[in-house]
Amino acid sequence: MEPDFFEHVGEVVRGAAPRDLGPLRLVVHRNGVKVWFGDPAPAKEHYEAQLIRADLVEDAREQALEIGFHTEHPKPADNEAVLRRLLDHEDRWRPALGAEPVVGPFLGPPAWRRISELWLDPEPDADLAFEAGIRLTDYLKNLEPHRT
Repeated sequence: MEPDFFEHVGEVVRGAAPRDLGPLRLVVHRNGVKVWFGDPAPAKEHYEAQLIRADLVEDAREQALEIGFHTEHPKPADNEAVLRRLLDHEDRWRPALGAEPVVGPFLGPPAWRRISELWLDPEPDADLAFEAGIRLTDYLKNLEPHRT
């Protein structure tokens, strides 16, 4: 990925995120961008666009770009409760997000959970950064009202 790729994704999210969800927080890190609402400290429940190693993703040759929602509480039961709450409203968010989001275990620490999709072996450019930012915004628009 080009060095500014996730900065560009973050700028798209800043511009496209609805203002009525609360104070938008955003941190760009080496392999991604993390977005949440409310407190300044990064939240255990957040939205993220990030690179995932190919060895963690079936059919990826080099890497995948994951876009979606994460719940990263230390206890699996807490993460499952967050997913249950969101799944109780799946009939409201699924039509907007489509079939792509996978609900289940995180691609990494086994206690964490996700509602996210993978873009296999992406070609990083400004168009992809825009598309990723818009798609990440789709997640926060459609999941955040049901998360809290």
